[in-house]
Amino acid sequence: MKRDLYCKIVQAVEEHDPWFQQRRNVAGELGLSFLQKVTTAFHMLAYNAPADSLDECLRLGESTIIESMRRFVRAVIEVFGDEYLRALNEEDIARLLAINERRGFPEMLGSIDCMHWRWKNYPTTWSGSLNDINVLHRSHLLDNLAAGEAPKVQYSINGHHYTMGYYLAYDIYLEWATFVKPIQSSVGKK
Repeated sequence: MKRDLYCKIVQAVEEHDPWFQQRRNVAGELGLSFLQKVTTAFHMLAYNAPADSLDECLRLGESTIIESMRRFVRAVIEVFGDEYLRALNEEDIARLLAINERRGFPEMLGSIDCMHWRWKNYPTTWSGSLNDINVLHRSHLLDNLAAGEAPKVQYSINGHHYTMGYYLAYDIYLEWATFVKPIQSSVGKK
């Protein structure tokens, strides 16, 4: 995650929920900083770490870590939900189509799966936890596609007319018209 995005999220969460703000305790000593609390939540989300594994290295009690995570998730949903946790609108679709057109993928809405790309720093402990297919099963995108709902896009390829945008996907995904998969082995020169 880029530093400016991290700082934007941290600042928004701190402003939204006063619990994250650093305060003095009854003895007058400064308590936990908002960065400690927010970083704990980020760490749990990024590394799928249990709360009790973080208490010593972050110097927070397990109950504080759990409360940080609960409040962080709620704050992110309340602050950013209307903009980022919603279905695509016409403006979003137009922006995605323009970006992907410049990349050489006309009428593509996005790439669902990047599991076949090599990520040199991919932690081996993450394999099988929240990989792309598991994340996709938790998203509203798959529900909409299963119901036959996809953003409407009009285009033609080789004389065939299509009415829905497509997503690049890998072999493990279902055989749906909106998932375009790579050709594994060529049959001829084409």
